[in-house]
Amino acid sequence: MEGVGKFFDSVGSIFKGGDNLPWCDPDIIAGCEREVTEAGNEEQKSESLMRLAWALVHSRQPDDVNRGIGMLEASLENSNSPLQTREKIYLLAVGSYRTGNYSKSHHLLDRCLEVAPDWRQAQTLSKLVDDKVSRDGLIGMGLVAGAFGVGGLAIAGIVAAATSAKRKSTEKK
Repeated sequence: MEGVGKFFDSVGSIFKGGDNLPWCDPDIIAGCEREVTEAGNEEQKSESLMRLAWALVHSRQPDDVNRGIGMLEASLENSNSPLQTREKIYLLAVGSYRTGNYSKSHHLLDRCLEVAPDWRQAQTLSKLVDDKVSRDGLIGMGLVAGAFGVGGLAIAGIVAAATSAKRKSTEKK
C-alpha cells in the first residue's frame, strides 16, 4: 500500500511542478529584514541584503519572489566582484523559475554556466527548467490533443447522426 502512495505522490509532483529547490518561510524572511535594518556598516548591510534576496526568491509567496527579483536586479550593477555578480544572476534565475518565467531563467543560467561551467547548482536548476518546459509542453500537447480528440468525436457523432437521418429519409421515399 505504501508503494501505491509513493506512486501517486510522484505522479502528483509532475502536475504540481515539484522541485528540489529549498523553500523559505516568512519567519526567516522577517529575520533577514531585521538583520538588514540592524546592519552596522555597508559591508554588513550588503551581506544582509544578499541573504534577504536569497530568502525572498525561495519564498512560497509570489509577492516575496517578485520583491527579491526587484532587489537583485537593482543591485546587479553594484556588484563588487564577479562571484557576487554570478550569485545574483543565479538568484535571479531561481526567482524567474519560481515565477514561471522559464525562458528568462534559462537565459540567466546560461550566463552563469558560461562563467562557471562546472557549477552544480546552476546545472541542477538548468535541468529543472528544461524538465519543466518539456513536461509543460507535453501536458499542453496532451490537452490540445485531448481537446481535438473530443472535438473530433463530437463532429464525427454529428456527421454520423446527419448521415443516418439522411439515409432514413431517403429510405422512406
